[in-house]
Amino acid sequence: MSSFLQVPRERWVASNALAFALRDTHPVSPGHTLVIPHRLVATWFEATPEEQRALFALVDEVRRELDGSHQPDGYNVGFNVGEAAGQTVFHLHVHVIPRYRGDMEDPRGGVRHVIPAKGNYLLGR
Repeated sequence: MSSFLQVPRERWVASNALAFALRDTHPVSPGHTLVIPHRLVATWFEATPEEQRALFALVDEVRRELDGSHQPDGYNVGFNVGEAAGQTVFHLHVHVIPRYRGDMEDPRGGVRHVIPAKGNYLLGR
C-alpha cells in the first residue's frame, strides 16, 4: 500500500478521474506540490498514456492555482525513476516546485543540479 493512497481527500488540492494533487510534506519551496496517480504504479514509464495525460492536466491546474496563491517566478517540474535517480517512494509522483528569485544564488542549470558539480554547464567553459 502506498502512503499517498492513505492521505485523506481533504488534503488534496486538486484531482481528476485518474490522479490527485497534494502539498509535499517536506517542501523545498512554498507551494511544492505532488501530482499522483490514483493507481499504484511505480514510475512514469509504467503509467498508461491516459494516466500520463491526467497527471499533466493536473500539473497545469496546480500551476494555475500556485500562480494565484504564491506568485512564483518560475517552476521546476519532474519525477524520479528508480533508486539510482533518487526515487524513495515507489508510487509515481510528479513534483511541481515553485521557484522564486533569490531562492538560490545561481539557479542556472535547474534540474541539472541533481548532480551538483554538473549543474552549471557554463562553469567549464
